[in-house]
Amino acid sequence: MTTVARARARSDRTTVYLLLLPALLPVLVLSVVPLLRGIYLGFTDARAGRDVDTSFTGIDNYRELLSDDLFWSAFRIGLVWAFGVTILQFVLALGLALLLDQPLRFRGFARVMALVPWAMPPVIVGIMWRLVYHPDAGLLNEMLYRGGAEGLRHNWLGDFSTALPAVILVGIWAGMPQTTIVLLAGLQGVPRELHEAAAVDGASAWQRFRSVTIPNLMPVVIAITSLDFIWNFNSFGLVYVLTAGGPGGRTMLPMLFAYEEAFRYGNYGYAAALGNVMVVIIVALLAVYLRRRLREANA
Repeated sequence: MTTVARARARSDRTTVYLLLLPALLPVLVLSVVPLLRGIYLGFTDARAGRDVDTSFTGIDNYRELLSDDLFWSAFRIGLVWAFGVTILQFVLALGLALLLDQPLRFRGFARVMALVPWAMPPVIVGIMWRLVYHPDAGLLNEMLYRGGAEGLRHNWLGDFSTALPAVILVGIWAGMPQTTIVLLAGLQGVPRELHEAAAVDGASAWQRFRSVTIPNLMPVVIAITSLDFIWNFNSFGLVYVLTAGGPGGRTMLPMLFAYEEAFRYGNYGYAAALGNVMVVIIVALLAVYLRRRLREANA
């Protein structure tokens, strides 16, 4: 490469970096710097109102975290929440996607309506469902009363036995549209010729679904369920608005636990350590997902 060509290549790289700078600078300031700050705080005894006296404590926060029964309770609840929402969400979304893939008369309108819950902010969804679940004036209890099932009226979010299932139901409702649209796109990518050939060979609708649709849809299924699980395990806003982790911690997700430690009790260092653990877990899940995707792409 000549001197002129090398100089031109350096100039082009400099131009590219300068063009990327306006996009990278907000990410650096609003994401990378707070992340590094959080990692540092996880190794300190930082508390609200005493930043000046903060001292480095090594892995003391992580030792305390591993022996904290409240953390492990929140972790188990987070897994139940994430698995419950992700699995049921996928099953219902697959059924809805199969329905929306049929030549319905108002298919376009139905597809738009299916996206409505996804378009609503989590805070609005939480407020709306709190009103639905309200023990005295809620829509659900009112419907039970008018349907002659007054004995089933319940404080759905205030009872230990029903709070988590009720919250999981809201999580399914709020996240199902995204999964539905992704699965619908996957269904439309399955070659129609394969279905027609299977039908000519005498395969029933169930046999075509099992032998044609599912194998071709599997890459999409793996992708959306993996991302849904990561997203659900990292949830905060929806459950916070619905129950704030109650009653008695029965809906206390890991992110809610970290929030409580930081902003209710002022244990910034301990909350940062919990956040760091959650980051490691999420990165590990992302690594598994990306590794699988790369293996499929190279297959």
